[in-house]
Amino acid sequence: MHQTPSNHSEKRDFIRMRIDAQVSLLHAGQVIAAVCVDLSSSGMQIKAPQRYQVGDQIEVSIDSDHPALKGLHASTEVVWIADQPGGQQKFGLRILAMH
Repeated sequence: MHQTPSNHSEKRDFIRMRIDAQVSLLHAGQVIAAVCVDLSSSGMQIKAPQRYQVGDQIEVSIDSDHPALKGLHASTEVVWIADQPGGQQKFGLRILAMH
């Protein structure tokens, strides 16, 4: 079996699930409410009123309303940023570790 080296285009090989879920972002001691637009096994897209920079490390928590399911808690890193109208920002997070 032949394997090709990893490259940037492979990021789209992961299944992305659109969820539009409320999340809490913890960065530099500040907690910000935001929205997770979509989620994959390797990362997520977030829309937030707070501005971040590529390379920022952010703790993300998504609570579960279902008593049988635990929420998602992850350490992440900002990998891309897109400014939005009204001072908001969309950005991509790479999941570094799940807790």
